[in-house]
Amino acid sequence: MHADAALLDTAALRAIEARAADALGDGFELMRRAGQAAWQESLRHWPQALRIVVVCGPGNNGGDGYVFAMRAREAGREVRVLRLPDHAPRSPLAKRACAAFEAAGGRVETAQPAAFARADLVVDALFGIGLARAPDDATRALIDAINASGAPVFALDVPSGVDAERGHVPGAAVRAMRTIEFIAPKRGLVTGAALDHVGERSAATLGCEAWLAQHDEAVERIREPDLARWLSPRRRDSHKGANGRVLCVGGDHGGAGAIALCAQAALRSGAGLVDVGTRTAHVGGLLARLPEAMVHALDAGDPMAAIDELLARAGVVAVGPGLGRGEWAQALFARVLASARPLVLDADALNLLAELAASLPRDCVLTPHPGEAARLLGSSAGEVQADRYAAAHALCERFDAVVVLKGAGTIVAAPGRAACVIGAGNPGMAVGGMGDVLCGVIAALRAQGLGAFDAACAGALLHSSAGDHAALDGGERGLLPSDLMPWLRRLANPEHGAPARADAERKI
Repeated sequence: MHADAALLDTAALRAIEARAADALGDGFELMRRAGQAAWQESLRHWPQALRIVVVCGPGNNGGDGYVFAMRAREAGREVRVLRLPDHAPRSPLAKRACAAFEAAGGRVETAQPAAFARADLVVDALFGIGLARAPDDATRALIDAINASGAPVFALDVPSGVDAERGHVPGAAVRAMRTIEFIAPKRGLVTGAALDHVGERSAATLGCEAWLAQHDEAVERIREPDLARWLSPRRRDSHKGANGRVLCVGGDHGGAGAIALCAQAALRSGAGLVDVGTRTAHVGGLLARLPEAMVHALDAGDPMAAIDELLARAGVVAVGPGLGRGEWAQALFARVLASARPLVLDADALNLLAELAASLPRDCVLTPHPGEAARLLGSSAGEVQADRYAAAHALCERFDAVVVLKGAGTIVAAPGRAACVIGAGNPGMAVGGMGDVLCGVIAALRAQGLGAFDAACAGALLHSSAGDHAALDGGERGLLPSDLMPWLRRLANPEHGAPARADAERKI
């Protein structure tokens, strides 16, 4: 597991901090190490910063800021420490750090917007992992001043205003260029709105490695090199039947493109055989676009007999892309559910699931975006985004299924397992059709023998990594789902390697 793979919640972090403080005999030692680690990190990235503004809050995060300021003063930097009138240190450790800073000749000023005018670097030490609400008016104005300063912003542990547990940003929040996380990476900083605030990330364990190793319930963040965990080279005597048969069901009138993308993605991700069940009107066009697929009409003659025949041969069924919600879609959806085949449900299949309250066979994979997740949970997209981990696990419990909650920092969850977060993907992938591709990818990996959770993790990672490589060729804006196809093939064969991404540092 790579260094930033294990992501902890705030309860685990507080427990580790308490154990470390007991072992060290003095909790201030951790604060000293945090401030020192942050100072060293700042030297690596802003060695020429001579005028530094440190904004301190009332808790231990502010104490880390006072230690940082003391180190910077000792190195000959011009340091201004700012705080709001009601942000005098409250915790014993923060009081001790502030007193040490002042005893060394430092001075604490009341925060004013003008104080940021000449800063080469602004250090955010307002709030740490404890803040889960919107900042008050005075703090919001201070955060706005930090963001408007024009100087690079370096956040200590958590950008102030970001919920480190959930990734939610309930109000104003600091937009950092870089964040150094103390003890361990936080699970809330890699998903949802938090991603627009953390900037580049690094971590300082502060000597807590022994206690970190005891938390095997941590969320795991997986990245492109992890694909080799699931995608090994094929045997020399492989044949198409050994590589799985996927049935893609969908493509009502106006939805042919969606089911075509799903089928093409399944083929590019290694499925041995791919059938497509769709409308008669789409058969010719799909065969012209994708001659490798076997395309079948499901609206002529006896459609139910036709779908039953296809289901009998299928190893895995991908259902939903372009399916619609009319009578034709409902009849096919019911037949697919009754087949007891391994399923990947996307798009309109999820909407039908929400409307019909149908039960699912075991080991299904659901791939909702936040809006679809909200419909399945009877909530709102805002509520889903406010706690993406909770939403993913609620879906797992409700449907006894593996859930891929799409979006920035895609979360893969399964009943009784720690979640995975996908450490890949980019804003260019926010375009219609990307979900159809993901559906086909997961179905193909499932058909090739991976379990439902592993296929969901590997498929979401393969899909997002392909999107990152495709975005390097021309940028994110205007990226199309079909641009991922060559990269799906290349990355599905990790033994061949892939060019290192230029943005690897940005996406740690």
